[in-house]
Amino acid sequence: MKKVLILGGGIAGIEAAIHLGKIKTRGRAVFDVTLLSERDFLYVYPLSIWIPTGGTAPDKVCFPLRDLADTHHFKVAVERVEAIDPQEQSITTERGVHRYDYLIIALGAGKLKPKGAEHFLSICGDPREALLIKEKLDRLIAAGGGKIAVGFGGNPLDSSAVRGGPAFEFIFNVDNLLRKRGLRNNFQLTFFAPMESPGARMGANAVAAMGGMFKRLGIETRFGRKIREFCPNGVLLEDETMIDTDLTMFIPALDGHQLLRQSGLPLNGAGFVTINDYCEVTASSSFSPSGKTTIYAVGDAAALEGPEWRAKQGHIAEVMARNAAHNMAVQEIGGSKKGYRQHLSILCVMDTGNGAAFVYRDQTRGIMLPLPFIGHWLKKGWGAYYRLSKLEKIPRLPFM
Repeated sequence: MKKVLILGGGIAGIEAAIHLGKIKTRGRAVFDVTLLSERDFLYVYPLSIWIPTGGTAPDKVCFPLRDLADTHHFKVAVERVEAIDPQEQSITTERGVHRYDYLIIALGAGKLKPKGAEHFLSICGDPREALLIKEKLDRLIAAGGGKIAVGFGGNPLDSSAVRGGPAFEFIFNVDNLLRKRGLRNNFQLTFFAPMESPGARMGANAVAAMGGMFKRLGIETRFGRKIREFCPNGVLLEDETMIDTDLTMFIPALDGHQLLRQSGLPLNGAGFVTINDYCEVTASSSFSPSGKTTIYAVGDAAALEGPEWRAKQGHIAEVMARNAAHNMAVQEIGGSKKGYRQHLSILCVMDTGNGAAFVYRDQTRGIMLPLPFIGHWLKKGWGAYYRLSKLEKIPRLPFM
């Protein structure tokens, strides 16, 4: 069997491992798959928005990699990757050297670090930060009031390297929680972003709808002003105005993983691995004595090609992971390759705590549909479905 290493235990890495394990010829597995991860659990970030408001618990957002490995017959090594050497086809970790025939890079992304980053917490950062946000929010609620600012940033070197959806969801969920507690009038909520129209990649209808929600809910907005610095008591903008805050939740723009910058692999200006439509790393065949493509990149680690509105999202990461596994098998047992670009779209159920909005955009259309009440439970249901289907407790739906 060919030895495959997968770097990263997130959504993309897990999907690649699952599908590689299903590839067989004459009843035998084609690949010997090992997944390397710093964590011994999969953390499902789309579900973490409810931790700060008490809508879910950490153990509902993460589950052990060992359970997934046992279910899908791949190996897990909980080790921190320290170096990637494509010339030697090896990976160095804190515990030693791993060699591979094929490599899938699913390390995720780094984050840009704005000045004063120690003064904000992020729902998309270290999983422990979600609990720290909850602690701060609980203290403000106990005190009876306060000022909360929520925002996200962009990367000028890669328009896809942005994660704004969870910021919208977070502030709407906080608003909903405060209204339930009868404290909304005691809190000042502010949403900020350096771009003129945050959320524009979702389409004009979505921007207009969210603008209406901000006004209706009394959430102040500060758009189109670059962030100069995060301070202990607020956010200083480029025009010298300050957003006063007792709690700042900010999602920095994505940036290339530091390991990739030191790997010698081809990268775009933002540090993401350049790939073709088949998720094959550009010129990776030059690293292989056989002349085969041996390195693939999927998910946030990869540089997405496509329209300006493209975004690094979980469903695209899963498509890329499945295609990488398929295309790897094509090299071993034949068949036709599959590309990811035709699947580029924006797809999310944007939760508000008491409802949601269904957002979809592709090359031809952009849709935003309100889903009062039921939308919240649809997203909750997706969380349960994701967990149970990955563990093969229930069948996987063909379109998910």
